[in-house]
Formats: sequence, structure tokens, C-alpha cells
Amino acid sequence: MAQVATLNRSAGPRSEKTTSARPSFYVPQAEECRLFEVAHAERLAVLLKGPTGCGKTRFVTHMAERLGRHLTTVSCHDDLTAADLTGRYLLKGGETVWVDGPLTRSVREGGICYLDEVVEARKDVTVVLHPLTDDRRMLPLERTGELLEAAPGFMLVVSYNPGYQNLLKSLKPSTRQRFIAIELDFPEPDLELHIVATESGLDEQTVRPLINLATRIRALEKIDLEEACSTRLLVYAATLIRAGIAPRTAVEHAVIEPLSDDADVKAGLRDLVRASFG
Repeated sequence: MAQVATLNRSAGPRSEKTTSARPSFYVPQAEECRLFEVAHAERLAVLLKGPTGCGKTRFVTHMAERLGRHLTTVSCHDDLTAADLTGRYLLKGGETVWVDGPLTRSVREGGICYLDEVVEARKDVTVVLHPLTDDRRMLPLERTGELLEAAPGFMLVVSYNPGYQNLLKSLKPSTRQRFIAIELDFPEPDLELHIVATESGLDEQTVRPLINLATRIRALEKIDLEEACSTRLLVYAATLIRAGIAPRTAVEHAVIEPLSDDADVKAGLRDLVRASFG
């Protein structure tokens, strides 16, 4: 069952729209912005690969704003089905009415539909996506008998974290080859310094130890972490520091605790904090 269902021709998982009062902040790492623009112009689907917290969602939000397209973001999960994306019949006022899902709405309106961590969804989801990722650009709605042709401007974007996935949760090669792929990673230290300082409002001199800490954590080989220290966590820590929280306390609650529950791992991370902050 979807998380949120409404009756304004939209049903399925909760979606996010690009309605922020201020433009999203994004600093390109390479040519990803140009690649995305060309993919949109040439009606190509895009696959984003990269670790958690490296900026995949922020990148898509930025590009939707840059292209002037409506963005619908769907956070995929184990219970997400094809019907959650395409739509379903619902009871309204004693009548059964068809309600579009977020993917169908994007197809009709010519928006960008972003499926975050698509490998978390059930396998039937990728089957529905296939006709939208080749020259057909069609969405079959079996329950209504419709065969929707994607409106001009429609774009499908999916993402996943290849370092976190296993054999049970991965995209089939036949599915991956329907997309152009853009790999994102954590920014280089100087660029990450600029990003964290801008996002948090903390001065770069105070942010520098956080960048040094993240570099050390990402280089670890003997400490088992499921995820690396993300740029997002650094922004959280810097935000706490700017608000008056002591740096080590901020790092403890914004970096160490989110990264691990293991006492030995956390002890090792605290050693790195001492080395980074003096």
C-alpha cells in the first residue's frame, strides 16, 4: 500500500516538488550538468550511481530547476509496487475512480520523475519502466487500457548506491543498459569545504577539521562501516557548530552516532576526531 494517496489524480508514494523559495545549491564536480541537459534534450533516461549523501538528490533537484521542469521524487522501498507508481482505482463518493500515480502524472505532464534507490523497489517496478526508457517512451496502463505516450519534456531518472547493494538488490544488466549512467562521488576536499561552508553558514576555517575528518574516515580499511561519512553528515555537524554546539559534541551526534552502533567502531572514530580537531 502506498504511503500517501490523494484524489487529485495522484496516488502512490509521497512525492516532493521543486517548490523551494530559494534555488537549490549545487556545485558541479565534472560535466554531470551538461550530460543531464543533453540527456533531457535527447529524451534519454538517466541512471545516477554514487554513495549515500554524495548529492544525487540535490543534483536532480538542481537540474529540474535549471531546466524548468516539474520534479516528482519517489523514495523507493521494499513494498513499492508498480501500481504505486502508475496508479490504481479508489473508492470516492460511492464510485470507483482511477487515480494516477506519480510516474503516470509525470508522463502526462512532461515532468521529471526521480526514483531514488530504485533497487529497493519490488522487481515488477523495473518492468513498468522499460517502455519509458527506449524510443517508444510509452507507459502501458493495463487496468485502464491506456497506452500513454510521454509528453514533451518527460524524463526518467533513477539512482542507487552500487557500493551498498548485494546480489539480491541490483539492477539487471538489461535494465542498466536502458540508461545513460552518471557516477557521482564525494567532492574533492577543497570543493567539499566550499559546499559544507556554504550550506551550513559556518566559516571555512572552522569547517576544515570536518573535511579532514571525513577524508580520514573514508580512507579507513580496518574499521567496518556500512556507509562512508557523507557530505550531508558534514553539513549537519557544521550546522550544529554554527548554532553554538561544541565541535566534538557536534561531530559525536552528527557523524559518529549516525555511522555506527558498534562501541569499538565508535571508539576508533573518536580517535580520528581527536586527530582531526587536536
